[in-house]
Amino acid sequence: MKPEETVDYNFKVCWHAISRMYNTEAAQNDITTSIGFVLLNIDQEAGTPATKIAPLLGLEARSLTRILKSMEEKQLIYKVSDPTDKRLVRIFLTDKGLEKKEVARQTVKHFNNKVREEIPQKDLDKFFEVCNRILGMIENKDIF
Repeated sequence: MKPEETVDYNFKVCWHAISRMYNTEAAQNDITTSIGFVLLNIDQEAGTPATKIAPLLGLEARSLTRILKSMEEKQLIYKVSDPTDKRLVRIFLTDKGLEKKEVARQTVKHFNNKVREEIPQKDLDKFFEVCNRILGMIENKDIF
């Protein structure tokens, strides 16, 4: 079987192309794709517990720690200890962070709109179904 005929190859090549596209857009706004995804997952009203962000993005805690440190240095976020549980730290966006979040939101929205213009909904529905089935197989350890 040729690599281009395998499921994982096609996922990887497509994701890398999307990632490169997002990184190009992010770099023009002095952020990274990872920072953009973190920004999109922070609830500005209530703050988001730092421990909840990594699982949302499929990141290891160490990777998230580096990203959050970079975001603090860029003055995109600030941390607040939870008043009822001092072990819990909530992440909030600064005004600059809110601006960058909007850039990330518009970038993702634009990409999704372009895809939806080009690919019929029935094809997207089938794609989502296939992705969910594969994810379910992996999560249920039905692969090996």
